[in-house]
Amino acid sequence: MNIKGIWSILLGTATVLLIMSYQSKASGTESAPYQVVRTDGKFELRDYPVLAVVEATSGKDGNSSFMRLFRFIGGSNQAQQKITMTTPVFMSGSETNATMAFVMPVKLKTNQVPKPSDSGLVVKEIAAGRFAAFRFRGGRNTQNEQESLLKLNNWLKTQNLSPQSPPIYGYFNPPWIPSFFRHNEVMIRVQP
Repeated sequence: MNIKGIWSILLGTATVLLIMSYQSKASGTESAPYQVVRTDGKFELRDYPVLAVVEATSGKDGNSSFMRLFRFIGGSNQAQQKITMTTPVFMSGSETNATMAFVMPVKLKTNQVPKPSDSGLVVKEIAAGRFAAFRFRGGRNTQNEQESLLKLNNWLKTQNLSPQSPPIYGYFNPPWIPSFFRHNEVMIRVQP
């Protein structure tokens, strides 16, 4: 084996170790709580409590919404309160009228979330309920979202479950994580 081959192996190993290290640290991040009702491979039925979220309308540029929400949890709110980042980041709506939402930590009830300084941000609740969810890997793009939604809708039909809401996509990893390591979900509210 030549020196280039050895360096390639070392670099590849270092990259995998770095990613694994990040993922083990990220697993300590608080996530939206839920109770699993049933599991079927990559599909789950879950019961969620009321979730407090801060939401921004993102249109086509999700990056500006992310930064506005990130500034909010960084203390750019009327109480100048820093709030811990949680997962997932929720995305919903259409390409021209999309929303992005950060889930607030469980300890913060909706009436305890500080008022945003940015008038384009809204504190709201996602009502408690049962959701069907499908886990998928990959980057955030229209093809991945459409394919995962199709799989979830097909599974709902086989389970005789009727969708009660538009889909919500949950993204758990930062953009610098290679897409094949990213954990994503699509969820749809269903009748209990």
